[in-house]
Amino acid sequence: QIIDGKATAAEIKKEIAEEVEHIVAGGGKRPHLAAVLIGHDGGSETYVHNKVLACEACGFQSTLIRYEDDVTEEELLACVDRLNNDTDVDGFIIQLPLPAHINKQRIIERIDYRKDVDGFHPVNVGRLAIGLPCYISATPLGILTLMRRYGIKTSGKKCVILGRSNIVGKPMSQLMMQKHYGDTTVTVCHSHSANLEEECRQADILIAAIGKPEFVKADMVKEGAVVIDVGTTRVPDPTRKSGFRLCGDVRFDEVASKCSYITPVPGGVGPMTICMLMLNTLAAGKKAYYD
Repeated sequence: QIIDGKATAAEIKKEIAEEVEHIVAGGGKRPHLAAVLIGHDGGSETYVHNKVLACEACGFQSTLIRYEDDVTEEELLACVDRLNNDTDVDGFIIQLPLPAHINKQRIIERIDYRKDVDGFHPVNVGRLAIGLPCYISATPLGILTLMRRYGIKTSGKKCVILGRSNIVGKPMSQLMMQKHYGDTTVTVCHSHSANLEEECRQADILIAAIGKPEFVKADMVKEGAVVIDVGTTRVPDPTRKSGFRLCGDVRFDEVASKCSYITPVPGGVGPMTICMLMLNTLAAGKKAYYD
């Protein structure tokens, strides 16, 4: 069965919008998300545009703050400080990647963890690791939500995650390991893993977030496995108007027939990532995790 992330995300955004209207009708505050965009990277422009549209769909207030590529680190830190202190802004994100001259970690650590709806601040990462309420990184949360919405049983299963990034691989492994979330036995593989293909073949749930187009082939997938494809690499395609197409980490045509469930690219995990950012913003507006 193909997991339709686009339809699931639309459903969740509708639920969020209804809750927001209920909050506002009761005299509560409309959630407010701010996004900071540096430069004119095509991918980042698209992501931020989609986040603004998602805010509209959810009934949120949104603010976009733009800087050119030559913004200094001090200017960006000052912007973070302003957003931290702005009581009207419930949550905000600094769109990555940042220009090379800016220390990404310094920026992330300056964000007030109570407004860190991306879930990248060390406090949120640490709270996730020990199972405390927090903002969970949007892509892993989106994957878990998709599996729950499709009624996919995870408890007791073997889950293999390809990739160990701070944004997907590591938080995904935490979520899938913890009893009240995935409750699976987790193996994290990466570019230096020995017997990588053999590890993949043992997976009941295979989550590919390695950033290598069509890396996962049919002979790496167990019959009846659940395959979640996080990859979104732009590959040249002269038949497309844009000149490129989005390609996942899984050879979909080859692998799909072996799976019980699989996410397509595009239309699988991608729409859920932005949707989960909206869910985190709603939680921020409600002060669900932090006063």
